[in-house]
Amino acid sequence: MLAPFCLLLATIALGPLWFSAWWGRHYPKVAVSLAVLVAAWYFLAIHASHRVWETGHEYLSFICLVGSLFVVSGGIHITVKGEATPKANVLFLLIGAILANLLGTTGASMLLIRPWIRLNKYRITAHHVVFFIFIVSNVGGCLTPVGDPPLFLGYLMGVPFWWTTWRCLPAWCAGVGMLLIMFYFVDSKNFRRAPKAVREEETASEHWRFDGLSNLFFLGVILASTAVKNPIFLREALMVAAALGSWFTTKKQVHESNHFHMDPVKEVAILFIGIFGTMMPALDWLQANASQLQAATPGFFYFGSGALSSVLDNAPTYLCFLKAVFGRFVAPNMHGPLTDQAQVAYIIADPKLCAYLLAVSVGSVFFGANTYIGNGPNFMVKAIADHQKVHTPAFLDYIWKYTLPFMIPMLLVVWLAFFFSR
Repeated sequence: MLAPFCLLLATIALGPLWFSAWWGRHYPKVAVSLAVLVAAWYFLAIHASHRVWETGHEYLSFICLVGSLFVVSGGIHITVKGEATPKANVLFLLIGAILANLLGTTGASMLLIRPWIRLNKYRITAHHVVFFIFIVSNVGGCLTPVGDPPLFLGYLMGVPFWWTTWRCLPAWCAGVGMLLIMFYFVDSKNFRRAPKAVREEETASEHWRFDGLSNLFFLGVILASTAVKNPIFLREALMVAAALGSWFTTKKQVHESNHFHMDPVKEVAILFIGIFGTMMPALDWLQANASQLQAATPGFFYFGSGALSSVLDNAPTYLCFLKAVFGRFVAPNMHGPLTDQAQVAYIIADPKLCAYLLAVSVGSVFFGANTYIGNGPNFMVKAIADHQKVHTPAFLDYIWKYTLPFMIPMLLVVWLAFFFSR
């Protein structure tokens, strides 16, 4: 039953490259059909309908969060006069990385991707979109539980809020710093190739104007609702209510200035039906076998959680590997049933075991940048860029031209610096 998930990944990667016209017309049928196939197996073959309902609720929460942030951010228009030099672009991305910890990677991405495109409109190319995904949509959100869903799950299980900040800060500085340096050199080369008139325009003074700031209230409602657990569906209802409030209170000219329409979120909603539906067997296998993993190095948990977070939802992957840490180190040393909070406290109290929790946290967040489907905002950023006629790399080009030469060296440096010798 892993086959439908593998087939979906293959069609997402190869469909736009080999048969783009057919894929553009029929990708909803492919995604939904494969998801229905797996769901039918759970219902009829192994009688695990509860697993399908759990995944359906997770998908509903995901699409309500992404969709509501998309609508609300579409009601905020940031006007930029002039173009950005490489140094100004680096500063913008750094600010985006910091905001990702306050608004979440999804919130920061949806808020900043349109002004980022406008800022570089005369010379924007694929590397602008990809490095935005690397830094703002993924690596930047590693400092707080608000930043990325895996860290929020850890917070709910007992990981102290500021533990995440202080323990992840060195890896965050290394990861974001390396990516910004790489971006600066790539963008400088692009800047030098630009016509003289464009370069002169980019050195002109910049003027910023913000419209639709009332939507910051609705953004706050969405972020606050992520902490709501009961009653069921209240969290999603709050998100939908915030999106509707934003939609009906935002002036029409703001949406027009943002070239706002619902096509990007529709595309993401359809593809992620397939991803959530077909990844159930992979996550269930990982859940069943993670505690039996015998590798006892933080590096293993860093690469293990990271590799699977590149193609699976990083939140359940984080939980699976965190429970593997529990089974490997807590269960043999403590007797009787323990709450998640008690097991987390045991891990945090031991400096050596903290490295394992840190490895799972950093791996789950950082590696999500390796593919378009590694984290929810990745595909959303690509969809928005595509609909604004910005060139973005195809699935395999993204990996070959950007993940391998830029992300992988950074991930290896982080491993050598923080997890190799422990």
